[in-house]
Amino acid sequence: MQRIDVTRDDGTWAGLSLDVRDRHQPDLCVHTAGPRLLVSQLSRPVLLAVVEEPLQGVHFRRADTARALSGSPERWAHRFARYLSDSPGSPLHEGRWLLTCESPILHGRHPTTSHAEHWSSMLVEGDPDGYIDWYLHSHSWEVLPLRPMPGPGDSRVKAYRKQVREGTLPPVLLWWVSGLDCHLILDGHARLAAAIAESVEPPLLQVHRTAARDDLAAGIEDAVGAYESALARFAGLRAFHGPTVPDGAATTGPQFARLLHDLHTARQPTWS
Repeated sequence: MQRIDVTRDDGTWAGLSLDVRDRHQPDLCVHTAGPRLLVSQLSRPVLLAVVEEPLQGVHFRRADTARALSGSPERWAHRFARYLSDSPGSPLHEGRWLLTCESPILHGRHPTTSHAEHWSSMLVEGDPDGYIDWYLHSHSWEVLPLRPMPGPGDSRVKAYRKQVREGTLPPVLLWWVSGLDCHLILDGHARLAAAIAESVEPPLLQVHRTAARDDLAAGIEDAVGAYESALARFAGLRAFHGPTVPDGAATTGPQFARLLHDLHTARQPTWS
């Protein structure tokens, strides 16, 4: 597996691109049959689900899974990348993936809502049965534990609450699954419970599929062609109208940079 750091326009770290090869069948994967979904790990059922008509949500039944760790997003991304690559129960399969701390679920809290209230509302309830409400919660903002969440009195949660207060809590590892339109907790149930108990925003790392190598190369080629055409058009206008026409690179450069960033990081549907 090849790992490449992905940076923003200003050079700050945005995520870790994972280029997985020679791993045709993931050990943690999604199976589908009509409206039914099965998440299995090493052929062991972890989660059963049925999509409700008319596509307003999904009923699920959980089985189990989890572990623990601590540090900065970059350092933890590399640690989790090794964990995902070496673990016999990983969702990774051949293709390109992104491990990132930039998750859409970090931007949905209303200023008047506490972190404890917000993250508690994000958790999909139900043990062993439950329901993911696509109508009530849009934009893939729900988080589905793969085992019952431990309570605030749990010994692991108590230990992690100390790390929360010290600012050293390891991130919670989420896997975005398009067929469920929510995030599954791969690692960090107790850490998330500790963050909720302390009413702070938990550190997160999210893993999802990104564009395949061939699709990425084609997208970059198209983007470069469009950018060069735009530069030539601005150059022609400046030659005719003079310096009143804005510089082409300054005008179209930021959009080109964002497009390249999105090509490297955009979520792709989960294989099933």
